[in-house]
Amino acid sequence: MRTIGHGASEPVFSWRMGSRYGLMGLPLAFVALPLYVLLPNHYARNFGLSLASLGALLLAVRLFDTVIDPWLGRLADQLFARSAAAVLRWGALAGTLLCSGFALMFFPPAAVSAEANTGLMLWLGLSLLLTTVAFSALSILHQAWGARLGGNEGKRSRVVAWREGFGLAGVVLASISPLALGMPATTAILLIASIAAWLAWRAGPTPTTAAQTTAPLTKTAMVRATLWLPWSRPGFRALMAVFLVNGIASAVPATLILFFVQDRLQAPAAMEPLFLGSYFLCAALALPLWLQVVARLGLARTWGVGMALALAVFGFASQLGTGDSLAFLLVCALSGVAMATDLALPAALLNGQIEAQGDRGHSEGAYFGWWAFATKLNLALAAGLALPLLGAFGYAPGARDEQALSALTWAYCLLPCALKTLALVLLYFTVIRKSP
Repeated sequence: MRTIGHGASEPVFSWRMGSRYGLMGLPLAFVALPLYVLLPNHYARNFGLSLASLGALLLAVRLFDTVIDPWLGRLADQLFARSAAAVLRWGALAGTLLCSGFALMFFPPAAVSAEANTGLMLWLGLSLLLTTVAFSALSILHQAWGARLGGNEGKRSRVVAWREGFGLAGVVLASISPLALGMPATTAILLIASIAAWLAWRAGPTPTTAAQTTAPLTKTAMVRATLWLPWSRPGFRALMAVFLVNGIASAVPATLILFFVQDRLQAPAAMEPLFLGSYFLCAALALPLWLQVVARLGLARTWGVGMALALAVFGFASQLGTGDSLAFLLVCALSGVAMATDLALPAALLNGQIEAQGDRGHSEGAYFGWWAFATKLNLALAAGLALPLLGAFGYAPGARDEQALSALTWAYCLLPCALKTLALVLLYFTVIRKSP
């Protein structure tokens, strides 16, 4: 493993280093798409669970999982304080549990799946909890590792871009493999990718520990390096507010896209992997272009440009109806381009906050624990609120009456636009105007 620390000049972050660190983003994103996009549709259509029941279960599990993320972050800091090897060992354990939970979730025993209510709901809840907790632990360890590599704004954005670039490759693969290869092959791909990614991570760049780069922490500094330390930083609070609102705006359409495609557009089933694939492929292709924009505008302003593009795209999507599959393909491509800024830039901004506050080397886990908390909260609110509200306004899978489809359009297109507008306003007044 190559050690990266502070030096007189900025260390070169080569493509080999980037690929070895970033490869873990592929299995993490590969499991995330089935988990947050396919799972509600899968259980609603294949097992007959109601949207209200699914929404309540997903909200409960994700809220429980969300609550423990900050503590997982503190555990990550403790592991980093011990050694990089300890982090890698726990990463291997989390990856094993992640693959196991994924298999259990999508392959319930026949006796359980026959019980369309209590037994199946319990199985789904427990397997989803195992999967999401393991996912959180592995994500926090990997993100904190990247933050500890340090560097200037350009390097931080490259570190995150490698991770998210592989992540986009993972979701493109995940959008195709369930339909093209089936869920057994999809599960096998996840296992193989996880093993390969852990081996690459172990061979990649290693951050130096706080003891190697700084003087030993004083007692006062140790007290400050607590679970709640990030919330004492005004810059973190401002960035978190933007991240939360913008995250909900992105999570709602991610939860509802298959319902919109199947019922509002009534698109052929063969188009579904094309929609998802084009979305994530265009995001991956756009990442290098956005990094060029970052060099000119900076991280925060570039993120704002991405939000503005998303607003225009979803405003156009609200005008689509039955048979507009080709137009929606354009929507998927352009919203993927916009989404690339959500993937790469907020975490790079967070890395900058950690660096600016002098918290690098001892508190990255706390920061990314709360970051994971916010990500899970976004997804929980999207599923737990959007799905029951749709049901309350008369929408159910397979609906064709205009009132139900109008409710679906409002939820998929216009609610995200309202939230995205609020996020853009917050970004401007709390982050961009206060930037140097």
